[in-house]
Formats: sequence, structure tokens, C-alpha cells
Amino acid sequence: MNVDHMHIGTNLNKVPSTIKIAIFTFTHSSYNSSRSMSTYSIKDLEKLSGIKAHTIRIWEQRYHLIEPKRTPTNIRYYSDDDLVKLMNTSLLNQNGYKISKIAQLNDSRIKDMVIKLNTGEPSLTIQSSNLVKALIEADELLFNQVFETSVENLGFEITIEQLLFPLLENIGTLWLAGTICPAQEHLISNLIRQKLMVAIDQQRVKTESKLPRILFYLPEGEFHDIGILYYSYLARKANFEVIYLGTSVPFRDLEKMDQIRPFQLIFTSFVTSQGEDTMAQRIEKKRKAFPDKIFLISGWQIKQEQPFLPKNFFKVSSSADLKKALDYFLKRENRKHDYNKLCF
Repeated sequence: MNVDHMHIGTNLNKVPSTIKIAIFTFTHSSYNSSRSMSTYSIKDLEKLSGIKAHTIRIWEQRYHLIEPKRTPTNIRYYSDDDLVKLMNTSLLNQNGYKISKIAQLNDSRIKDMVIKLNTGEPSLTIQSSNLVKALIEADELLFNQVFETSVENLGFEITIEQLLFPLLENIGTLWLAGTICPAQEHLISNLIRQKLMVAIDQQRVKTESKLPRILFYLPEGEFHDIGILYYSYLARKANFEVIYLGTSVPFRDLEKMDQIRPFQLIFTSFVTSQGEDTMAQRIEKKRKAFPDKIFLISGWQIKQEQPFLPKNFFKVSSSADLKKALDYFLKRENRKHDYNKLCF
């Protein structure tokens, strides 16, 4: 799952909570009873746990915290239990326990200590771990508990950006490792989509705004809509009128929509590779068709290819970029062509 990277410079080391939720201490004994255990490389562990591979090796070699196995060709790999122990160890370490002490404890004792952490103020790391658990076990109830707790204490936007989007970025690793199947990915993605739709629905539709009208869409062949759904929410919250067309929209439909309900801004995203030079060609096609529109573009392909952008095209790499653009139009709607003032 590809989503745009979004960062907020907020100290989230500890967050208050009024709802006590289960933490990531399952042992896979029931989950894996009818399937083989998943295997992970050290890079997989690094992505899923957030612990650097170098640190994992030190913990492994110096403290024998986990013991990797080897394939017949001598390639090291790790199990589900290794991943769980590593994540639980990280939680304890972040809460003041020394690795040397943790390494002396058995798995049952480590699990009990992590459970006790939940009787206090669960950290962002604990909440993130719970989301991974909800994903792996397809547990909608746990997902909703984590989401509601986070929104209550951190707010909707930080919950989306700091918890749910990182979860989507981890899905690829979990899928490649064999830990999840496409059905689990679809479940979590649709749960996140539902949360976004509810939040969008709570924003009153603006039709009399003096601000530019923004059209959101994904080009043909593009179906990763969670990122632009969130961006459209931010635009609605900022009192812009939004036209949201969704995924895989034929280009001719944009021209028809402009005739029906003219718009001034267009937001789109490019995630799927379209082949060599195609990105530049698609951008040029849009520029010629809508020379008087301002395009806000995002997506993995834009980041990777770094195409030349005409003066009315602006790259949006984060929610902060979009908020800056929206603020610009909010305050300076009468200076429509002063593009030099809008830079990220």
C-alpha cells in the first residue's frame, strides 16, 4: 500500500488514555495453529519494529535476545515469535528497562511486564503495535478501540498521520513475509477509508465559498485513494468547496466536469508506474488542457521521477505542504496568478 509520507513535528513520546486496550503480546499459538510460521529478514524486522538493524544485531549478539535460524544455504531468518519479542522488548526499553535486564527474562515475564505498561499511559509505540495486531488478527474491534483512544487524546489528524498511514506502509512488508493475505489488507484499508468518509461527511458542504474550488481525482489506473481522501478532508475542513471524483477517472471527464462546475485547483496523485517518459507526457497533457488551472500533485512516482513541473504545477509531499497551499489561497485569493508566492 502506497501512501504519501506525512510528518508532524509533535512530541508523542507519551499520550494519555482513558480506554485500556490489549497490547501486542500475542504468541501466535492460536493464529498459526493452521498455518506455517512466517519468516522475516532483519530488514523486515527493522521496518516493522522501527529498531535499526544494527541495534537488532547488537541485542542478538551481546544479549542473545533473539536467536535467528538459518536456511540450508546459511541465510539468516527470524520467526513471528522473534518479531513479537523484539517489539515487546522495545516497548520495555522505551519505558526505562535496560536491555541487559530484559534479556534475562523469559517470554512470559516480558509479556506480563508489557501488560502492566497498559495500566498507565500507553505510548504511541504501544498503539502502533496494537494496530499491527489488529491487522494480523483481522480484529475490527481492537482497531476501533485504538482509533477511538487515539482520536480522543491526539486528535483525528495526528491519528491518521502518525498511526494509520505508517500502518499502511508496513502492510507491504507483512504481505511479503507471508504474515497477512490480501483479505487482511483489504479489511484494514476499508476500515481506514470508513473513518475518513465519516470525518469528511461531518464537514458541511461549501458551495458559496469565495475560495477556489478544488477537484480531487486519481488518473486512470490509479486506485490508491486513501491519501487523497485525507487531503480532500483537509481541504473541506479549511472551508474550500471540494469536488471529489475518486479513482481511475478518464481525462475527458475532467474537461466535462469543468464545463458543468468550473474549478480552479486540481489535486491528483501518481502512485503506479506508467513507464519511461509517460509522467512528463501526462503532465504536459494536463498543462495544455488546463493552462489556467493550478495543479497540486503528489504520489510515489512524482517523488521517484522528479519530473519537470510547469509554473502552475506544485508538488505536495506532505499534509504540511497542502495546508500551506490552502492557507495561501485562503489569505490571497485575489492574487490568483502570483505563483512565485506559492512554493514548498
